Amino acid sequence: MRAEADFATGIAPAVAGLRSFRDTDRRDIEAELGWPPGPGFTLRGKTERGGVRALDIALLGIPRLLNMVANAGAASGTLFNEPAGAGQPQEPENEVDDFPVLWAAPGSTARTLPWQLDPARRPKKYRTELVLTDQRLLILGVDASAGPVSTGELWATPHDSIADIERMRYSEGGADVRVRFTDGSWTRWKVQEAPKLVGRFHRDRQPVAEDDLTSQQRERLTGLVESPPLQVSRAVGKVLPITEAPSLERFSDGTVMVELRVPISNGTIQTVTRYLSPTGTDDTSKDRLS
Repeated sequence: MRAEADFATGIAPAVAGLRSFRDTDRRDIEAELGWPPGPGFTLRGKTERGGVRALDIALLGIPRLLNMVANAGAASGTLFNEPAGAGQPQEPENEVDDFPVLWAAPGSTARTLPWQLDPARRPKKYRTELVLTDQRLLILGVDASAGPVSTGELWATPHDSIADIERMRYSEGGADVRVRFTDGSWTRWKVQEAPKLVGRFHRDRQPVAEDDLTSQQRERLTGLVESPPLQVSRAVGKVLPITEAPSLERFSDGTVMVELRVPISNGTIQTVTRYLSPTGTDDTSKDRLS
């Protein structure tokens, strides 16, 4: 799979908007990495923390207000992403009191990661993407600053050098993952489609063709494509026919995740996700994986 990835960013008041780079003794190793200068890491004071809380409340409220307006008088069809609840920190020492995105002893794999993963260091219109294959994990640099978009490989490591990839739910929208390497070093990334990355790494979900679905799943899929389970208010527009093939992934228990990209007449695209059991019925127990 391929998805956008960056070094993660803290959300707790003392570390909001920040990231640090540590060795296994929690020393700051930023100056040892040979990277371009960055903003540095200093815990926020009480005054700054109060400002962060006020901003969080405002940002949480805006999408919900927009959705209330957009969906007035219609069944739910959320057109604006609402921040997911962050829950409780899994590791307060690494999420509240500090926020390392690199935990690396000298000579370890994590120290070889490219500086372009840091949004605070790279140029505008430049992004980084990960690619996970059966053989390797790669980081690509994608430059869209001028002319045709150019893509180049920045870093790669063998698949068997990765000990684990795990969700870190105390994050913005639950988008953070921690990649642990077999030498004990690790890195924390914000990843587009984090649940899919973790599932692919653990091989409990894989892409599947429509022909490989059960007859009940195929029948239900046809119904979802012909009549997408999405309604929006007239003020927003109307649901248009789906023209893109659905994205399908199958879990080890036979459940299939269906992602439909539903076009709206105002020019936006809304993604609708359903989990279908082998009998074609909805499996709501997997909704938390989205």
